[in-house]
Amino acid sequence: MVCPFCNAEDTAVVDSRKNVDGDAIRRRRECSACATRFTTYEKSEIELIVKKRNGNLEEFQYEKLFNGVENAFGGQDLSDKQLKNLVESIYLDLKSHGKRIESKIIGETVLIHLKDINEVAYLRFASVYKEFSDVADFEKEAAELN
Repeated sequence: MVCPFCNAEDTAVVDSRKNVDGDAIRRRRECSACATRFTTYEKSEIELIVKKRNGNLEEFQYEKLFNGVENAFGGQDLSDKQLKNLVESIYLDLKSHGKRIESKIIGETVLIHLKDINEVAYLRFASVYKEFSDVADFEKEAAELN
């Protein structure tokens, strides 16, 4: 690792631990040349590629997943931590499908998770994902929940 202060290439790790969220390693390093300490973060990342319904490929956007799940709850009682844990659980499931995933699988995976947690959030997400056009679509989906 190159020192950001003097550009020396000889640095040593003096402390290493998980960050607060547990999704990265926080390392304190010390430069052998100037003795300055600095922090680096190490995070493994699997880039997901999404195959859209029209066949186009695009990079997976975690924010879209997060916002879609958050909107499904529509102001219902759900803490930030619960929301983050739910979205992370969905994301881990998605990564288990490999590097390339169809958008259909993303929607179905979200629905599976929501169905177990909150039926109203499930119906709200399903209405967008399945493109409900009228009340009958809601009624049919609600009947299938039971």
